[in-house]
Amino acid sequence: MSRHKLVKNMNLDDEMDDFDGGDGYAYEEGAGQEELSAEDKLQMQEGTAHVRSILGPEVAISDKDIQDSLWHYYYDVGKTVTYLLNQRSNSDPRKSKKAEDESGKKAKVMSLQYMRASDGCTRSFSARDFFKDCPWLNIPLERQGLILIEPLFPRGGLFGGSAEAVPKVSKLAALAAARKKKENEKLSEKDPTAVSNSIALLDRLRIGDQPNAEGKRTTEAANDRSGKTARHNLFHTASTNPPAMREARKYPAKKPKAPPEQATPPPNEEARSPSEDTPEPPPALLASPSTFARTMFGSASTSTSVMSSKVSFSPYTLNIAESNPFAGPSPDDVVASAQNSSKGMKGSKSNTKTTTSDRSTNGIADGMSKVAIDASAAHAKSKNLNVIAEYGRTNKKKAANFVVIGHVDAGKSTLLGRLLLDLHVIDQRLVDKYRKESETIGKSSFALAWVLDQGTEERNRGVTIDIATNRFETDTTTFTILDAPGHRDFIPNMIAGASQADFAVLVIDASTGSFESGLKGQTKEHALLVRSMGVQRLIVAVNKLDTVAWSQDRFEEIQQQVSAFLSAAGFQPKNVSFLPCSGLTGANIVSRSTDPNAAWYTGPILLQQLETSEPFTRALEKPLRLPIDDISRTNTQSPLSVSGRLEAGSIQVGDKILAVPSGETAFVKAIEVDSEPADWAVAGQNVTLHLSDIDGAHLQHGDLLCSPSAPAQSVKSFTAKILAFEHVTPMHLDVHRGRLHAPGRVTRLVAVLDKATGLVVRKKPRLVKPGEVARVVVELDVEGGVPLDAAARVVLRAGGETVAAGLVE
Repeated sequence: MSRHKLVKNMNLDDEMDDFDGGDGYAYEEGAGQEELSAEDKLQMQEGTAHVRSILGPEVAISDKDIQDSLWHYYYDVGKTVTYLLNQRSNSDPRKSKKAEDESGKKAKVMSLQYMRASDGCTRSFSARDFFKDCPWLNIPLERQGLILIEPLFPRGGLFGGSAEAVPKVSKLAALAAARKKKENEKLSEKDPTAVSNSIALLDRLRIGDQPNAEGKRTTEAANDRSGKTARHNLFHTASTNPPAMREARKYPAKKPKAPPEQATPPPNEEARSPSEDTPEPPPALLASPSTFARTMFGSASTSTSVMSSKVSFSPYTLNIAESNPFAGPSPDDVVASAQNSSKGMKGSKSNTKTTTSDRSTNGIADGMSKVAIDASAAHAKSKNLNVIAEYGRTNKKKAANFVVIGHVDAGKSTLLGRLLLDLHVIDQRLVDKYRKESETIGKSSFALAWVLDQGTEERNRGVTIDIATNRFETDTTTFTILDAPGHRDFIPNMIAGASQADFAVLVIDASTGSFESGLKGQTKEHALLVRSMGVQRLIVAVNKLDTVAWSQDRFEEIQQQVSAFLSAAGFQPKNVSFLPCSGLTGANIVSRSTDPNAAWYTGPILLQQLETSEPFTRALEKPLRLPIDDISRTNTQSPLSVSGRLEAGSIQVGDKILAVPSGETAFVKAIEVDSEPADWAVAGQNVTLHLSDIDGAHLQHGDLLCSPSAPAQSVKSFTAKILAFEHVTPMHLDVHRGRLHAPGRVTRLVAVLDKATGLVVRKKPRLVKPGEVARVVVELDVEGGVPLDAAARVVLRAGGETVAAGLVE
């Protein structure tokens, strides 16, 4: 037995019974407990007495609890009292919150009282008591000095505050105040109103009346020497008696620099006249308006060099209507007019003689009203043609779409490439180019298949992924090829191609083993799907028969098995035809085979059978129905383009259409039928519509374009009559209709029907077996629903398998 299993299986109870504890372990009762020293016992007794005295007799707490708390808090009586009171309040759950708060407050107060009593703190904390032993706090009064620090900014005055709280005036401030007072006295003698209207910090911007007689400014430098003694006395008075200078205190203004020609006169110069000594008021420092100000508010009518003191410039006081900067032509108009005149062209002259703002505003409003876009001008004009009558008078070739289906690697794309090559739709040089490219990746036999498989992934994988289309013409018919993918992963793309087809070509690989595997695979599923989509005509091309030496027995064996299956699927024998062929060599495709082994087949070749397919009736009289197969837009300037096969109705340029389920409307700007411009299109044709007045965000693959007068219904649930391919129960599945793909679920099995008569055989079945026809209710898990009309053909798939297909009732 391993050590882990031994430990796992150990009985701990037996082991603990046998354990004696060992030496050195104090497991006996009372053993190992720490004994209190004499000092601890003394502190414990004193602490217990203190706690008892603080709590009082009304608090019932045992000594053991008090001693435990003291031991826990290291004999801290304050913390012990707080803890005990809190424990007592928490032990009583019926106590109210108010009582708890009062108890907590009481505990804090009692704890604080004890701390103060124990520390001897009978008054509040004082810094003087804390620093009482420091020498700098014991300086005698006669040795103490008064230290005054001048504030960074003066208090009161312009910066706010009380005038009475102005500190002691400094010497510099007193000197400036005396000088300012002297200047004010001199100015008051000339203009008494100038002093009353001045402001302390804006005195330098004051505008004087006129310059002096000589037209020169005077400076304080001329009077600096003469007033030296007076300034000294003024400074002495200001420094000794600050309150006397409060009224005259001003902030000093910046002294302007004296011009070079006005230097200080020499000492021996004669005394000047009183008019020369009188300082001239400073000139106006107001600058001329900027370019932006002149543009917005016009130019000032008066000169800005010398202005009256009674006039101050303010752009907001000007009349904007007096000079409108936008009245004249713009620089672009000037250039355009010059270009037109140089070319001899007559340009319309705009009326630029607007004198008031009202006229300019009205002119702008009139011009904007003329720029209004006429919505109808953006739409193409309809010719109001009778499209059905026009279609009846045309002598065009009949058009047909056929889809090529079959199991993967059956040779569908190669067969179609050979068909286009032999009909000279493509030239031999293109095939040679594809052959060289395919040889580089080791797939030289895929050269013809690359004619339709244009995608890089398709060529690398060697399988068709999406529907490939091409066109060719014969003497009587214009055919559109729809090459469907054969891989089971791309069945939804195959359904989209089959929904646009008039008939189908089923390609079967005749090589040994391939036919049998294909019959169990997509050969049978594709045949069931095309029949469910409404295809009745089927051409079965038994391909690669040259690999079995054109064996007639092999051909007849395949024909017998496939005919039985197709009859069970609902195809009528008269609408099914078989032919042997080889897509790689081109035998029985466009020309008959020259191999002697194939001489036993004397029936029509593939091209002949395509031409003999009967034309199908078109739903020309029904409302417009166009399922969107593709959406494209080359750039933001080009219109939105949608393409698809017109199922019913007719359309012409200028028609208004409705997109379902988005509910957006659009106008048809142009139409292309088989990549050629046209004025109209009818049911059965492959069209491309160039739309206007709609955003591509409102359109998706599978949406339905219809006429606004007869719109299609967008449904969230529907009842369908289906043919079951697998067992059908109330289950989740996917609903397919052309490019439309929507998730849903079968919510109810209504009844099982008779295949021939359509009568109810069994109501409310638990499940529908394969091969039975039933009526079921399907709900869609799509917000807004999907466009489904009555008699629309749908395919139901679940888990990658086709479960059923049928018609919407």
